[in-house]
Amino acid sequence: MGENDIDVIQIELKGERTDYFLNKKGLPIKIGDYVVVQVERGRDMGKVIRTGEDLKKVTKIRPVTQEVLRRATEEDMARFEENKQKEEEARKVCEGKIIEHKLPMKLVDVEYQLDGSKITFFFTADERVDFRELVKDLAAVYKTRIELRQIGVRDEAKRLGGIGSCGRKYCCTTFLQEFEPVTLRMARDQSLSVSPTKISGACGRLMCCLAFERDYYMEVAKRLPKVGTKVKTIYGEATVTGIDIFSQVVIVEDESGGEMRLTADALKGYQGQLEDAKIESTEEEAEDEK
Repeated sequence: MGENDIDVIQIELKGERTDYFLNKKGLPIKIGDYVVVQVERGRDMGKVIRTGEDLKKVTKIRPVTQEVLRRATEEDMARFEENKQKEEEARKVCEGKIIEHKLPMKLVDVEYQLDGSKITFFFTADERVDFRELVKDLAAVYKTRIELRQIGVRDEAKRLGGIGSCGRKYCCTTFLQEFEPVTLRMARDQSLSVSPTKISGACGRLMCCLAFERDYYMEVAKRLPKVGTKVKTIYGEATVTGIDIFSQVVIVEDESGGEMRLTADALKGYQGQLEDAKIESTEEEAEDEK
């Protein structure tokens, strides 16, 4: 079996974390199966969430070297559940140690590797924390490899999960693989309120979804007249008072104060008039600058 014939699968690990693995053994794996995988310095278990031809392309984006070892057995599942209980106990121990050492950090989550070869403690902090003594204490208690990993507030939301203001699960826990920069300009481009309470997610940062529709919004906006532009319609001259991007409808007000909603298709028949409107708008802006 050649390298290009090796299946790539995507699995979800604890904390809504996903990663890609090679199915070199050609195991009969389907979505929803639990599998044991080889990870750094040990083994872990996760749930298969994607398979198929489309995932073979992942190897072209970044090398996939981790492998699927086997489908999870009843013994693996029992150990996985046992580890969950151990994680709760380790959380209490670690939180006590944090208080004892008076460290300015917040413990977010604890993750046992399936084979117990490593325990990872995820935390947030406003600044760099010297946790060397904490690691020594935890290693003395658990006699295994200890890792303390500082994460950001967005990663915290991703690990803990929840329901957003839209009524659906957080995007970061469902399909987002990486966090992309989100700016206030994205909200302004979509004529949204820039009030932090309205455009911030549960993590306290700008909502990731602000970036999803911006490109479409900007592309359609290029084809529609701007608010304040004067246009000529079959009903006479009017002023654009608003636009509905997703319906591609322009809201105009005629000289008598009446409001109309015109489709973008209807305006396409007046391209010359739209060009004139752009010139008028530019002239008006020049006058305002004077």
